[in-house]
Amino acid sequence: MYSVIIFLGFYNLLFAVFHLLFWRLFKWKEEVQKLSFANRGIIQILNIQIIYYFVAVAIVCFCFTNELLTTNLGKFFLLGNSLFWAIRLVQQYIFLRKNSFVIHILAVLFLLGAVLFFLPLLYY
Repeated sequence: MYSVIIFLGFYNLLFAVFHLLFWRLFKWKEEVQKLSFANRGIIQILNIQIIYYFVAVAIVCFCFTNELLTTNLGKFFLLGNSLFWAIRLVQQYIFLRKNSFVIHILAVLFLLGAVLFFLPLLYY
């Protein structure tokens, strides 16, 4: 299970990088300007905060692998992250209802996160 936790560290780093690319991928320089002042700020602040969260989770996975597997706090952290990805998967179908290959790939990745964060809980 140690390798699963390390993999999850890289998984979270990849999502951090993906979110760093949002400004370019979604043309936020132009698109965000169409929003109100408050919404323009909120969407970018939330994105920056989720980047921080993904990096923090990755660091925890890399530096506290044993603790994640053997302590109640670690198990709660794993369960919380599994639920994070499960909820994100549900939101995919609520807010992005479109038959798109990219959206389906993202859904599979969110399911992967939910399953992999839960998997160590079955063995420890």
